[in-house]
Amino acid sequence: MSTGAEATYLQHAEALRLELDWLETVLDSRLKVHFESQPEPADGVPPPALPAGSALADLVAQAGLDRDGRLVLALALAPHMRPAALDLLFVRNNNLERGFTEFGGWRGQRHGGFLPTGETAAFLLAAGDLARRIAMLALFEPQHAFARLNLVRLDSDNEVEPQLSGPLLLSAEALQRLQTGVWHKPDYNSQFPAKRISTALDWQDLVLAPDVMDEIKVIQTWLRQGPDLMREWGLDKAVKPGYRCLFYGPPGTGKTLTATLLGKEAEVDVYRIDLSMVVSKYIGETEKNLARVFDQAQSRHWILFFDEADALFGKRAATQNSNDRHANQEIAYLLQRVEDFPGVVILASNLRANIDEAFSRRFQSMVYFPMPDASQRLRLWRGMLADPARLAPEIDLVELADRYELSGGAMVNVLRFAALQAAQEALPRITAVHLRQGLAKELHKEGRTV
Repeated sequence: MSTGAEATYLQHAEALRLELDWLETVLDSRLKVHFESQPEPADGVPPPALPAGSALADLVAQAGLDRDGRLVLALALAPHMRPAALDLLFVRNNNLERGFTEFGGWRGQRHGGFLPTGETAAFLLAAGDLARRIAMLALFEPQHAFARLNLVRLDSDNEVEPQLSGPLLLSAEALQRLQTGVWHKPDYNSQFPAKRISTALDWQDLVLAPDVMDEIKVIQTWLRQGPDLMREWGLDKAVKPGYRCLFYGPPGTGKTLTATLLGKEAEVDVYRIDLSMVVSKYIGETEKNLARVFDQAQSRHWILFFDEADALFGKRAATQNSNDRHANQEIAYLLQRVEDFPGVVILASNLRANIDEAFSRRFQSMVYFPMPDASQRLRLWRGMLADPARLAPEIDLVELADRYELSGGAMVNVLRFAALQAAQEALPRITAVHLRQGLAKELHKEGRTV
């Protein structure tokens, strides 16, 4: 007897089977029209009715896909679920002793089957009808559900090739959802250089000065009701969408934790952009990497968090050579994408002066995170060392907070080292010696001594 999960998978599989059967029928019909000059059916082959409650049926309804949209989705799905369905397109043109240009397609490194391109989709939908070919380009526009929901994209990395020559790619999230009904959130990979970050901490674990918290409360208000307020006050036409913030200050002062807590409270995902995966020495690659993040985030209400933003948002240089011009183009592109993004963008930097003025003028909030004072350091030490049984009696937290100017992040490093030292010595408590050793290591990073 099938379990509930197995029955659900059978439902999803049945919907996919019907859709792929339909794809094969349409493809067979199109090839007959192409090679045998048979008349094309007036309305084409109609799509099948899908089982209610299946992932495919739900996705088609959510995305509002018409016949063409469903057909392209099925085409992108075929290599994953029924690769042999596209083998017919391997037929060779005997006159030229190669494949047919109008079928498109490309060969993978490991996959032996036919992989569709935009040209394959054009053949399936439009054949030689130029008007229909042009009309189908709307499927790959940013406002279409394919892009908004991150379902299917036309990879066009090579700008010197024809516009439909790029691979037709189904996203990993869409494939997972269609097979299991579960929509996994995108995460870090070469095509999506961002990592979703979260925390088990809460606001009471974050120690900030009152004036800093006042600034953070403004961002909280925007996350709760900003767009609605703009509409109610009639400001939505004059005010650009989204909210842009700069968090700046010494390392370890709570910038990343604050961004994460803002997302946690508002129940929106926070994605930290990995600048090492974004910035490229090759012309145009940085913009493409950024586009992948912004395109996926456009309709998802994410918070985009650029840590160590100086690497990408730094000051523009006077144009003296092609490298300067390229760098300035990257900044200009990023400025445009940040300004048009309807969600929240947070930049984090150690120094405000490192950020290009063009960005600074467009920030709604510029929040300085200073080093904690003695009273704040005491709160941090007490919060981190909440279990008195883990502290030796000789440790004086008040003296520790007064004497050593450390950030919260540095305190965490000190305590991690001290706890490891105690564990190595098989001691149940952290001693003052362990703490001094941890402090010495941490202060040494900054050129200071205990």
